[in-house]
Amino acid sequence: MAKRKNDHLQLGDALKEFIQENKLQKGIDKVEVRDAWAALMGNGVNNYTTSVELQRDTLFVSLSSSVLRQELGLGKSKIIAMLNEELGKDLIKKLVLR
Repeated sequence: MAKRKNDHLQLGDALKEFIQENKLQKGIDKVEVRDAWAALMGNGVNNYTTSVELQRDTLFVSLSSSVLRQELGLGKSKIIAMLNEELGKDLIKKLVLR
């Protein structure tokens, strides 16, 4: 069992420390990317999105519409910039639409 620290910590600081000690940041990033995609793309795109997966620095998005895939493919760099801005860090380097 881990030692209890007697220091008084802010809740946010305690959560950051817990995340670092248990190496949970990658999983949290995956969830945050899915939420950011849903928030930025809106209902029109989300209705055709079947999956959103983050693997290392590449975001894989599966779409059920080939027309939408083509349209989004034209603005990949802008989508990457918008998602990174929403996440507050430079997490995504490449976007793959399938």
